[in-house]
Amino acid sequence: MRKWQSASIAVAAVAVMLTAGCGSQQKQSQPTAAQPAGQADAAYGGQDKANGGGYGGANPQGEKSQAKPAGQLMIGDDKKLGSVLTDSEGFTLYRFDKDTAKPPKSGCDGDCATAWPPVPASDVSSAAGIDPSLLGEVTRADGTQQLTVDGWPMYRYAKDTKPWQIKGEGVGGTWHASAPDGKKASGDGADQGGGEGGEAGAGGESKAALSTFKDAKLGEILRDAKGRTLYRFNKDSAWPMKSNCTGACLDTWKPAKPVDKNDVEGVNPKLLSKFTRPDGDEQLAIDCWLLYWYTGDEKPGDTNGQGVGDAWFTVSPDGKKVGAEK
Repeated sequence: MRKWQSASIAVAAVAVMLTAGCGSQQKQSQPTAAQPAGQADAAYGGQDKANGGGYGGANPQGEKSQAKPAGQLMIGDDKKLGSVLTDSEGFTLYRFDKDTAKPPKSGCDGDCATAWPPVPASDVSSAAGIDPSLLGEVTRADGTQQLTVDGWPMYRYAKDTKPWQIKGEGVGGTWHASAPDGKKASGDGADQGGGEGGEAGAGGESKAALSTFKDAKLGEILRDAKGRTLYRFNKDSAWPMKSNCTGACLDTWKPAKPVDKNDVEGVNPKLLSKFTRPDGDEQLAIDCWLLYWYTGDEKPGDTNGQGVGDAWFTVSPDGKKVGAEK
């Protein structure tokens, strides 16, 4: 699974431009809100890698690890599965085919619950793109309350020892990573429902890594290969190139990945460059402006991020922000 939420590292990074005109190299301070990936296991306490590691492993005394609340749920992105539901630290959440959603009921107890620790229903919130009305709870056989999404009980997997892993997908043919709406993550959801009633090409995946589509209200704007609308941020700068979306901002606004300049449609490849973020990840830029996609866009062709905070705007093929006076 790709790491859409940046993890902190100890070394400040340097912005790197492939095209001239994006300003001199600019050092950028590191974000502090994200959990360093190497410390994620320790954050959950009571885990012992030699005895299963991750969630639900036993400690040296044979006691079951205590599950930690999910915190603010997030949306990860996997090349095969598409949008995947994760907890606040990036650990994948799963659903079990032998459970039921209507009514909610968990059929995973005993040893099963050691391998697949139930996610507590307490201290859970949703980030943009996750419908809070879908969140609920079910009372387990031991009297504890377990988180449900659209009625489906949620679990972590003990063998997922680091954020963004999805080792539990398909285990036994009955365990599946959950999509943000509680359905099985399959990669199909990102392709469904886009562009209905709109112009051809507004929804669904694009064959090109970067292309344009015509929105009925905004005109020609940029999208990525998954059909996700791309945005730029007023608080960023193009000269020198710098991102001011760090920490909690990255829970909602995900940096667009660099593309092959030979794999673009409707965009002048000479305008494209890439930027190295403080965590070492690279981000796509057009005309020196950094590009992001919005977790609040539920399907291809959505433009729910337009004008958010009067700071986020869709982008024209020449890199200009769309629908803003300045």
